[in-house]
Amino acid sequence: MPAARPRLLYVTDLAYPARGRRYCDEDIHLTARLREAFDLALCHPLDAAALMDGFDAVVVRNSGPVIGYQQAYDAFRERALAAGTRVYNPLHGRGDMAGKQYLLDLTASGHPVIPTVDRPEDLHRLPESAAYAVKPKAGADSIGLRFLAREELAGLSYGGLLVQPRVDFRYEVSFYFVDDRFQYALHAPDPARRWVLEPYEPTAADLAFARGFVDWNTLDHGIQRVDACRAPGGELLLVELEDLNPYLSLDRVPEETRERFVASFTDSLHRFLAA
Repeated sequence: MPAARPRLLYVTDLAYPARGRRYCDEDIHLTARLREAFDLALCHPLDAAALMDGFDAVVVRNSGPVIGYQQAYDAFRERALAAGTRVYNPLHGRGDMAGKQYLLDLTASGHPVIPTVDRPEDLHRLPESAAYAVKPKAGADSIGLRFLAREELAGLSYGGLLVQPRVDFRYEVSFYFVDDRFQYALHAPDPARRWVLEPYEPTAADLAFARGFVDWNTLDHGIQRVDACRAPGGELLLVELEDLNPYLSLDRVPEETRERFVASFTDSLHRFLAA
């Protein structure tokens, strides 16, 4: 008898209307390839808690912003942790998986991140800017994002909000990792078109920047996307550390890169299940 193949529950919202992206295409492609190595079923994030007991691991992919189903996600986390269910990415991530607190922590520790505060008494720590970005700590996909002048910040109710200077960046760039292995980078040459991405050849300094945040996050397994912007002075600043369900923009990379990513993803899942 052949050995039983691992059973994966792949969590995705195929109908999520992402601006400039097609979640469904990416997950259809990935699951078609993963079926070569695993027994696999897809489910909506609202169904994950009820279905996960019959699988060896739960793989959370393009499941949409958690803020849209926070209660169900919290119940899923609680049940998975109590049962010892293997979840990929593992649930102890320190980036977006845990909200935006990491932006405050990284600012306080002097990391190269867009300066971030969450209290009116800390506004003096932010550099002067023509406008300031105000966003919810639990937000994602620009949900709840608005831009205000400095004189408008004093009147905010700061519960659950973050404030950052609006950086006049040259472009955004994203670095994609599987476990601690760099896979590829993409950048948006036009700041006004975030998801019109092109392949980007990172320098050694760029990779050191990105790898520093992957190391800080201490995830032994999983997919991470380090989003950064090129500031006017030429330095990179962290925008987000996506470690819950980062979209991968695989349609924007050459076929060889895409195949290499799929192989790395498959290998990572095997090692995760064997750990």
